Amino acid sequence: MRAAAVVFAAVGFVSALVGVVWAFLAPVERLLVVDPERGTALTGESAHRFDAAAVFVLLGVVTAVLTTAAAWRWKRARGPIMLLAVLLGSLVGAFLMRAVGEAVAEQLHPRPVTPAVHSIIEFAPTVEGWPFLIAQPLVAVLVVLFLAALSTSDDLGTGEYLPFGRLRPEPVVYAPPQFGSDIRFGPYYGPGANGGVPQQAGPREPVVPFDSPVPEQDNSR
Repeated sequence: MRAAAVVFAAVGFVSALVGVVWAFLAPVERLLVVDPERGTALTGESAHRFDAAAVFVLLGVVTAVLTTAAAWRWKRARGPIMLLAVLLGSLVGAFLMRAVGEAVAEQLHPRPVTPAVHSIIEFAPTVEGWPFLIAQPLVAVLVVLFLAALSTSDDLGTGEYLPFGRLRPEPVVYAPPQFGSDIRFGPYYGPGANGGVPQQAGPREPVVPFDSPVPEQDNSR
C-alpha cells in the first residue's frame, strides 16, 4: 500500500508538471475586436481549439507511457495494487494537467478587460470536454497489461511476493548436525548395530599398542 501511494503521488506530480509544459506548447486563439463586447475569429484561428486539445492528448499519452514504465521498474510493487495506483494516479493526473495547464496559460495570455476596437486579442488555450481526459489512464492500463503479458514468471518477476501481496514461504534448509555426518555404513548403522539406532559421533577410545611376542630360546645347547 505504501508503494501504491508513492506511485499515485508521483504520477499526479509529474502530470501537473506536464500541464505547465502544455501551457507553453498549446496554440492560442486570436480574435479581432469589432465591438467593445464582441469579437470575431480570424481565418484559421478557430482550429487552434482542436490543436490545443490534440497537444494535450499527446502529452497525456507520453506521460502515461513513461510513468507506467518507471513504476514497472519497481519490481516489489508489481501486481494488482500497482495497477490500481497507476490507473487512479493517471486519472487524477489528467485533471491536474488540465487545471494547472489552463491556470498557467491564463497567466501567460491574460485577457484584457476593455479591449480597443479593431485590436487583436488572444484567448488562452483550454481543454473542453471530458473525453480528452481518459487518454492518459487508458494508455497507462494498456501499458501495464502489455508488460504483464510479456513477463515470463507467475509472480511478475518480484521474486518475493505472491499475488495480492502474500509473502512467498521461505525454503526449509536441511543441514547435517555439527561435527557429524548423515552417512552411516558398516557396523555403525544397520539392523544388527545397537538395534538399528545410529551411533552418535564422539571421541574414540585410545589405541593401546600390544607387545610383540618374544622369540623362544633354544635350550638344547
